[in-house]
Amino acid sequence: MTLQSVLDQLPGRPGKGEVIPVIDPVTEEQITEFTDCGPEAVDDAVARARASFDAGVWQGLPGRERAKIMWRIADLMEEHAAELAGLDSLNTGMPLAQAEMILPTCAEFFRYYAGWCTKLDGSSYEVQMTGGVSGEYATMHTYTRKEPYGVVGLIFPWNGPVFNACAKIAPALAAGCSSVVKPAEETPLSAVLLDRLITEAGVPDGVVNLLTGYGHTAGAALTAHPDVDKIAFTGSTEVGKLIVQASAGNLKKVMLELGGKSPVLIFDDADLDMAIMMASMGIFIHSGQGCVCGSRIFVQRGVYDRVVAGIAMVADNLKLGGPKEEGSMIGPLISAKQLARVLGYIDEGRSDGVEVVTGGNRLDRTGYFVHPTVLTNVDPATSRLYQEEIFGPVVTVLPFDDEDEAVALANDTSYGLAATAWTKDLGRAHRVAKRLQAGTVSLNCQLVFDHNVPFGGYKQSGWGHEFGKAGVEAYMQTKSVWAQI
Repeated sequence: MTLQSVLDQLPGRPGKGEVIPVIDPVTEEQITEFTDCGPEAVDDAVARARASFDAGVWQGLPGRERAKIMWRIADLMEEHAAELAGLDSLNTGMPLAQAEMILPTCAEFFRYYAGWCTKLDGSSYEVQMTGGVSGEYATMHTYTRKEPYGVVGLIFPWNGPVFNACAKIAPALAAGCSSVVKPAEETPLSAVLLDRLITEAGVPDGVVNLLTGYGHTAGAALTAHPDVDKIAFTGSTEVGKLIVQASAGNLKKVMLELGGKSPVLIFDDADLDMAIMMASMGIFIHSGQGCVCGSRIFVQRGVYDRVVAGIAMVADNLKLGGPKEEGSMIGPLISAKQLARVLGYIDEGRSDGVEVVTGGNRLDRTGYFVHPTVLTNVDPATSRLYQEEIFGPVVTVLPFDDEDEAVALANDTSYGLAATAWTKDLGRAHRVAKRLQAGTVSLNCQLVFDHNVPFGGYKQSGWGHEFGKAGVEAYMQTKSVWAQI
């Protein structure tokens, strides 16, 4: 199967809605187009998922049999790694090497969660209860069962299409759920191929159902659907709040991995060369289009000027370009809409007196490229670009004097997804980790990940956890059973 053959076979699931163009963010030209699926297609997909779940064609299989099929999905992903990486690279504009580096991690989701298929056990208890007026004890055998929710809607964003799809589909399959899958309208390409590989691996019809369409049409219909038992969503906090409202109809369960405004604290005793490089890549990688990107950097005053200069130098030396351009390290923003959003924040900052140390402009070429941007003299109390998630290669750098001030600045946000601290003082590192209000805290490292480690947000950065045991249990509910002996 070639990359072109996948493109030739779009639009995937038929639809009756608006034709949606898929745009190459490097050339600004149309790659292909597909059709918004429409509400009837959502109803059909949910009905297929419900029928497959009720029939037990997947959830009724022994765990070891589900695990074998999930291993086969991983094998097929590796066999088609070049096409999957090529589609994500083409669709998002990320460097091909970056897309290729991510693919093994994506395939490993299925192997990791395959291992959980035979280990989803409840607990048992022996309970003695006082019975009747005689005061005699009755012995009760009590146990819990872990059971799949049923039909789950899986909605994921455009910034890491294959990664985000696998992070949701794999645990949902391990739990025994049937699912309806909706990728972002900007980046449906790799989802179409992944859907075919899942079917080829042996997942029964109706267990995984792909929908293509806009968030406000297909996504909204899915989140409000009365026969969907749970929604798992990755995306913006704004949309997450809409999903919570839409879920009220049948009180469906909701798992949300939302936005971030992640702080990075650099103390004066840190390994500054390492901290500068990693803090720079932690915001500029993928043009800042990552929920955990460290978009607010706080530096102890004695080394502040050195760090600002160092981050600006990294920004000026990162080569921006498309996947086919030799040496490119950073790709474009995903769309013209996102480009306008990012530049709008920067222009507003200029009007407010923010100092642009470097960047702040669109590159003079085709494509939605923005020069990595370093900003200082930002007012935390009034600046929107400091307070709101921009999702672009834009970082604010502010000074602090001591540990208490650094933590206060870091926590002064409605988000709480990730945080980082750079210091050689081990005691300080762990004190700060305890005090930072974030679901993930990195000490002297950034952009680290493992399938076994739970990931979730504090405050308005989300509900629930993905990855690890918590990730599969998120797709299961607990039943307690009592039996008198």
